[in-house]
Amino acid sequence: MDILSMTAVELGKKIRAKEITVREAVQACFDRTTEVEDQVNSFVTLEKEEAFRRAEAVQKGIEEGRFTGYLAGVPVAVKDNLCTRGVLTTCSSKILENFIPTYTAEAVRNLNKAGAVVIGKTNMDEFAMGSTTETSYYGATKNPWNLAHVPGGSSGGSCAAVAAREVPYALGSDTGGSIRQPSAYCGVVGIKPTYGTVSRYGLIAYGSSLDQIGPIARDVTDCAAILEAIASHDVKDSTSVLREDTDFTSALKCDVKGMRIGIPQDYFTEGLDQEIRDAIFAAAECLKRQGAVVEKFDLGLVKYAIPAYYVIASAEASSNLSRFDGVKYGYRTKNYEELHGMYKKTRSEGFGPEVKRRIMLGSFVLSSGYYDAYYLKALRTKALIKKAFDDAFSRYDIILAPAAPQVAPKLGASLSDPLKMYLGDIYTVSVNLAGLPGISIPVGRTSGGLPIGMQMIANCFQEKKLFTAAYTYECLTEKKWVSRWPHLRRNGEDIPAGEKEGREEK
Repeated sequence: MDILSMTAVELGKKIRAKEITVREAVQACFDRTTEVEDQVNSFVTLEKEEAFRRAEAVQKGIEEGRFTGYLAGVPVAVKDNLCTRGVLTTCSSKILENFIPTYTAEAVRNLNKAGAVVIGKTNMDEFAMGSTTETSYYGATKNPWNLAHVPGGSSGGSCAAVAAREVPYALGSDTGGSIRQPSAYCGVVGIKPTYGTVSRYGLIAYGSSLDQIGPIARDVTDCAAILEAIASHDVKDSTSVLREDTDFTSALKCDVKGMRIGIPQDYFTEGLDQEIRDAIFAAAECLKRQGAVVEKFDLGLVKYAIPAYYVIASAEASSNLSRFDGVKYGYRTKNYEELHGMYKKTRSEGFGPEVKRRIMLGSFVLSSGYYDAYYLKALRTKALIKKAFDDAFSRYDIILAPAAPQVAPKLGASLSDPLKMYLGDIYTVSVNLAGLPGISIPVGRTSGGLPIGMQMIANCFQEKKLFTAAYTYECLTEKKWVSRWPHLRRNGEDIPAGEKEGREEK
């Protein structure tokens, strides 16, 4: 029985049926990380001893009937910006290289209540600032489908770990596309829920009004089951929303008859890769044949999303990251003469170049004389973007769009031109600015073998429509794009990634 080929829900079912033990599932994941981690670098921290201790406790809980859900006993990886009590949490930054939290993020606590077993913390762009997972202090993560390419970011470690079969599912966070874009690059499924659906308590903040935690998995069913487990109202997060419609697995129906689907023409103009365009239109045609009503329309304001996003996100980041000063926790410079000098040297040595760039940009737009000209103007633009989506959702149930204008670029290609990297977020940042839910699902491969992702967007609190549409597409294509393995070295056999099409699961 090949444990690694199973989705999270399939594995959970086998564990509950006593065909597989929790320890066997955890052991299979660690065996896989031993095989491929030197190639992919998905993890910052692996918690082997604690994971096996937890596996024994969960196994006992399953046998006693305390854990009965989809995820009981299933291993999971957690992005390294989610606090986990007693476990190193670095945000992939030198300034938090020794930070051991004293509490656990609410989303991880909810997974623990469901009987999940955390095996480690995944690599990411430093403080989630980046789109390639190359700005990590712990080295770049590689795309399992082609090790010469990036996995996307900032949740690149979580997406690569799922794609490389190191773990059945993972948690990520999405501030401007950080779940959807790497999911598209790695050929996995990732959803950014409506803002407020998952508690941000314990998530190390980047842009507080934009951040949202979400699941990354191999198929739509897993994503629905995981989101059902982590969604909750939490009084510790003032932006948490009380929802009574979080039974997301009830929306897994192969039925889009009458569903109104809009395709924004503004998203399919110059700069979009032709293979991505063709794959998305083919997916739209597939849903149309099943009874969906597909139309093109003008969304508008697309060109204003990037500048508004980077002004707001950087402003919030400059404020949120001011707490990292070497006094209360984290890295402190060894050589200094007085307090101000200690602050200055600690932050200069502790933060990487991309984080410093965004802190300086944010400090500038919040400074006297520029606050009205940049920050307030960005907030007004954000309100207009939300209104444009409101108008669109008065006519359509969901919107189809690319997750990124290109497939995964080669390592090093994006960092040399930060402005180009920022423009790569053009199809994802609007969803964060408007607080909407968005899901990325694989819909094809390029001629070079890299995954192509498609983004589906719905109105606030309408995740069920996303799950229905995405599940229908999976059913219609018989999971053609999610049931493959990337070629990585296994059992000593060296197979260069990306040279061959991935093998299909049994």
